[in-house]
Amino acid sequence: MKVFIAGATGVLGRRLVKQFRDRGAEVVGLARNPQNETIIHASGGQSRSGDLFHADSLARAAEGADVIVHAATAIPTGDRPQPKEWQTNDRIRHEGTRALAECAARTGAKKLLVQSITWVARPADHGAFNEDSPFHTDPISQSAAEMETIARESGERRGFRVAVLRCGLFYAADAAHTRHFGEALASRKLPIMGKGDAVWSWIHVDDAASAFVAAAEGKKSGVWHIVDNEAVISGDYLRYFAERLGAPEPRQVPIWLARLLAGSAAVDFLTVSTRTSNERFRRDFGWAPRFPSYKEGLAEVISSWRTENFLGLRSKAA
Repeated sequence: MKVFIAGATGVLGRRLVKQFRDRGAEVVGLARNPQNETIIHASGGQSRSGDLFHADSLARAAEGADVIVHAATAIPTGDRPQPKEWQTNDRIRHEGTRALAECAARTGAKKLLVQSITWVARPADHGAFNEDSPFHTDPISQSAAEMETIARESGERRGFRVAVLRCGLFYAADAAHTRHFGEALASRKLPIMGKGDAVWSWIHVDDAASAFVAAAEGKKSGVWHIVDNEAVISGDYLRYFAERLGAPEPRQVPIWLARLLAGSAAVDFLTVSTRTSNERFRRDFGWAPRFPSYKEGLAEVISSWRTENFLGLRSKAA
């Protein structure tokens, strides 16, 4: 199997290159510059230069690919990203998806895999939802719904299978947002907001990557939610994370104060539940996460941080 990955240098993409290679696949990653080429080669893949927004360029880079993977993103990493900071990510979801779908058709690929997000369908009442739930978007997630529609309609029209993998909240030792959480908890700057009763569904990035590999090797089209086996209440998660870091217990602040401190966008995101499960993907692909819950996953994260002395954890352990 030959796999072409757009987004091969990201926190998910690097793992995709390695895990597909470990399964014996030939892996080609899209590279925009020499630095990206180095990252792809270090992960075990080949690199091809190209432009994510131009199908001709992508088709040349992906020649002979059986599977096309759309894992490209441009998620802002600042504390209070402005609406304009999401424009590149929206363009990737719109124009990038169209170009990759056209690339899949031109190269004769059998399948297009698309990385999406579970909260594209989380309901306003914070209740449980699944792959059959209707889209329920906000200005940030609307482009994810449009991306899914573009990909699935293209596959139906052009004759290739499409698997949309809606991932839960990502975390990993090298993920920017995980490191931000760790830094904020260590300095007691990440409070529990309101009652701390939002339900979060997480997925370790290693497990997200293994789900993509399983979907590539399978023959099904559809939409699946990729999360671990155990959703967690937000307050419990933050207390547990802080405890494992050896940090003080997070403060608890009212919602109105959290909005003043962190901004409405961050508070809205962190206080709305993503109550979903991996049941359908487990059933359809025989997949199981290596880290069945946030507890096992955070243990791996903190072990990695101790190795690199992130947040001074090595000296604390000693």
